[in-house]
Amino acid sequence: MPPLLIDTLLAEAARPQRATLRLAMLCAGLAAVAAVTLLALSGWFLAGAAIAGLSGMAAVQAFNYLLPSAAIRGLAITRTATRYGERLLGHKAALLTLAGLRPRLFARLAAARPAEALETSTGDLAARLGNDVDALEDSVIRRATLPAALASATVALVAGLAMGHLPVLALALGMVAMRLAARRMATRQLAEPLAASAEALARMKRDYADRAAPCADIAVYGLAPRIAALTADAATDYDAARLATVRAEARIGAVQTLLAVTTVAAMIALSPAGAPLLALGALAALGGLESWATLAQSDTQAPRVNLARHRLASLAQPAPPPKGPAIKGETLAIAGTSFARGGRLRIAGRSGAGKTRLVETLAGLRDDAPQAMAIDGIPLTAIAPESRRPLFALAAQDAPLIAGSIADNLRLAAPGLDEARMWDALRVACADDVVRALPEGLDQWLGGDGARLSGGQRRRIALARALLAGRPWLVLDEPSEGLDAETEALLVARLRDWLDTSGSGLILVSHRPAMAALAEQTVPLG
Repeated sequence: MPPLLIDTLLAEAARPQRATLRLAMLCAGLAAVAAVTLLALSGWFLAGAAIAGLSGMAAVQAFNYLLPSAAIRGLAITRTATRYGERLLGHKAALLTLAGLRPRLFARLAAARPAEALETSTGDLAARLGNDVDALEDSVIRRATLPAALASATVALVAGLAMGHLPVLALALGMVAMRLAARRMATRQLAEPLAASAEALARMKRDYADRAAPCADIAVYGLAPRIAALTADAATDYDAARLATVRAEARIGAVQTLLAVTTVAAMIALSPAGAPLLALGALAALGGLESWATLAQSDTQAPRVNLARHRLASLAQPAPPPKGPAIKGETLAIAGTSFARGGRLRIAGRSGAGKTRLVETLAGLRDDAPQAMAIDGIPLTAIAPESRRPLFALAAQDAPLIAGSIADNLRLAAPGLDEARMWDALRVACADDVVRALPEGLDQWLGGDGARLSGGQRRRIALARALLAGRPWLVLDEPSEGLDAETEALLVARLRDWLDTSGSGLILVSHRPAMAALAEQTVPLG
C-alpha cells in the first residue's frame, strides 16, 4: 500500500512539536542570513582596509573600521547562537516526534489480525521500529534546511548585485545546476545501495533474534563458529551496500563543490566591480552556495526515507473494524459442551492434540482451531478476534514477559494499578514470596522476557497479570508446570477462592491431576 498513512501518523506525532520546529526554522533562517552577511561584510571590510592602507595615511584615517568591526562581531555572535538553537530545537523536535511515532506504529501492529502480526519476525520488527523510524528523523530535521537555504540564497543573490547583473545570473544558474545534479544523482546512484543496505540490516537483526534465543544450546553443542559464519554473510552484504552508499554520497558532494567553485569563478570573471565589491559578492556567493548545497543532503537521504516509509507501511495499516454482533461472554460452547459464565472447564487431551491452539483461538490470538465454538450462541467464525480478546485473560504456557520491572509487567493488565492490588494478585498466584525475595521487589528489572526468573516463576507472574485483568473468563495453559506438589496445592486452593470471590469463569489446560480438580466439566480433544 502507498505509505500515505505513515505521513499521517508522522504528522500526528509531530503536532505537539510544531512550535519547537518553527523556532528551529527561525533559528536556521537567522543563522543562514548571519553567516552569508558575515562573509560578505568581512570580504568588503578586508579589501577596503587593504586598499585604504595602500592609499596612504589620510585614507587610513578616513576609513571607518569601528562600525564594520562591531557588525562583524555581532553577526558572528548571532550566527553561533542561532545555529546552536537550530541544532538543539531541531533535534529535540525530531526525537520527540519519533518517540511519539513508535508507539503509534506498535499499536497498529498489536491491533492487527494475529495472522498478520505474527508474520513479522521479532528481528524484522526491531529493524522497522528502530532503523526505519530513525530514517524518518531526517524528514523532520530537514524541514529547517529549506528555509535556511532559501534565506542564504536570497542574501547571496542580493549581495551579488554589487558585482553586476551577469554575475547574479551566473549565481542563479549555478544554484539550479546544483539542485538538478543532486536530485538526478541521488535518484540514480543511491536507491539501489540504500535498499540493499536496509535489507541486509533487517536480515542481520532477524538472524540475531532467531539465533540468540537458543544461545545456551549453541554454546553446549559448539555451534558458535557455524552461527558466526552464517551471520558474517549478511554482515558482508551490509558492509558492501554501505560502502556503495558512502561512495555515491561522496560523488554527489564532490559534484556540488565543483559546481559551487565553478559558479563563483564565473561570477568573478564576469564582474566589472572593484576589489571591495568583488570580495563582498564572491564571499556572499560562497556562503550562499554552501548553505544551498545542504539541500543535496536531503536529496541523498530521500531514497532512504522513502524506503523506510514503504517498509513501515505494512505496520501502519488501520485495524479492521470489528465484525458481527456485540458479545458479553455470558455463555460459551466448545466442541459440543456448553456452560455459562462462572463455569469451570478443563480442556484435556494428549500432547499435540491442539489444546493450546483451541484456547488461543477462543481468546482471539489466532483463528485456526478446527473445533466448533460459540460465544453467546454466536459461532466463533462470525466474531472477529479483536471482539473476543476483551472477554478472556490468558496466562499462556510460554508466559511472555516484557523487558521491564515486575510492576511494569503486571500493569500491562490494567494501567494505574496500585501496589496493594498487585501484591494480592501475586499472593493468589503464589508468586509474592518470589517477588519479596528480589532485591528491589516490584521494581526489580527482569531483563528481556523475564530473564532473571525461572520458567515456573515467569508462569506465576503471568498468572498474576491475568488475574489483574478482571476479564469474564480466566484462561490458564499449564499454569502449574514446574511447581512442586506443595506449591501446586497452595496455588489450587488460592485460585479456587479467587474464582469463588470474583465470579470469573475458568478454562483450564493442564495434565496435572491437582489442577484438574478446579474444573467442573471436561472437554476431551484427540
